[in-house]
Amino acid sequence: MPRQCSADLAPLSRRDFIKACTTVAAALGLSDSLIPRMAAAAAAPDRPPVIWLHFQECTGCTESLLRASHPDLARLILDLISLDYHETLMAAAGQQAEDNLINTITKYDGKFICVVEGAIPTKDGGIYCKIGDRTAMDILAATAPHAAAVIAIGTCASFGGIQAADPNPTGAVGVRDLLKGKTLINIPGCPPNPINFLGTVLHYLTYKKFPALDKLNRPMFSYGRKIHDQCERRPHFDEGRFVETFGDSYHRKGYCLYKVGCKGPESFSNCPVVRFCDVGAWPVGTGHGCIGCTEPKFWDTMSPFYERLPGIHIPGSGQGIVVGAESAGKKILAVTGAAIGIHAAVGLGKRLVKGGKKEKRED
Repeated sequence: MPRQCSADLAPLSRRDFIKACTTVAAALGLSDSLIPRMAAAAAAPDRPPVIWLHFQECTGCTESLLRASHPDLARLILDLISLDYHETLMAAAGQQAEDNLINTITKYDGKFICVVEGAIPTKDGGIYCKIGDRTAMDILAATAPHAAAVIAIGTCASFGGIQAADPNPTGAVGVRDLLKGKTLINIPGCPPNPINFLGTVLHYLTYKKFPALDKLNRPMFSYGRKIHDQCERRPHFDEGRFVETFGDSYHRKGYCLYKVGCKGPESFSNCPVVRFCDVGAWPVGTGHGCIGCTEPKFWDTMSPFYERLPGIHIPGSGQGIVVGAESAGKKILAVTGAAIGIHAAVGLGKRLVKGGKKEKRED
């Protein structure tokens, strides 16, 4: 039942289509010259079938893809893929929906993309998440091996998320813990930026392969750099200027949030440079520290969320780059001044010597 989820969306204009492709190309780090190729791939009639599975999750990843604040991306995503099964969006329900899932697997065996949203409970045979009288474990085992590739969207599907937090009562795990021998791309985040999903799919359509991945199977274009290294508050960190408590004068001045718990120094994501919801804002920019939601076991390893990470070198207050530059500048000025003084003295000496020789000749 392709295109069933996008039928109620207005057609995407050519201008908005190119704009969306340009945004994705920028996120991927591609030059403008490759935008036409990407646009051609996105407009190709042969769209990959997608089976989108929902397990232990809040549906926030799906919601982030469909927010009204970025309709161009929502339309492009739904026009880019043939969304054949998605419990939240599809019109079918009950037995009809389950039949559609089985029919899609059979018809597109080895050709469809399987997207998984949510963690998979494994304790007690996986009884804590069942759909159509089948456990999430059984559904994944019956679907993923037949896919061309599997995309785990969101931190729950990637690493287990909050469901896997200690004491993990349902034995929740990420897809990577159950799926072996199959191409897996993790797109973590709570929720992830829609650009990260769209960029991954567009890269696949354009180059017939998925983008380069890090050791956690995350796309490098999205998760290749630490948030700390791209943050607009980084200069304050380098200068030793920190918020001490929320609401203090330093907080109002936009100083670094590390001391009040920001996990940016240990979190990899493009959050500071690729904003979503088209509002130009992100948590750190609005005054709340990063909680490290793109990292494995972040609920356990990054909490308490309002306490600083250990082992991070903090520049001494007033000993940062600017102060260092000012100190170096003063030294340079002092040396320059001394050099000018020496030069002037030497010049004066030469003139005195010349004057003395002239007087002798006149005598």
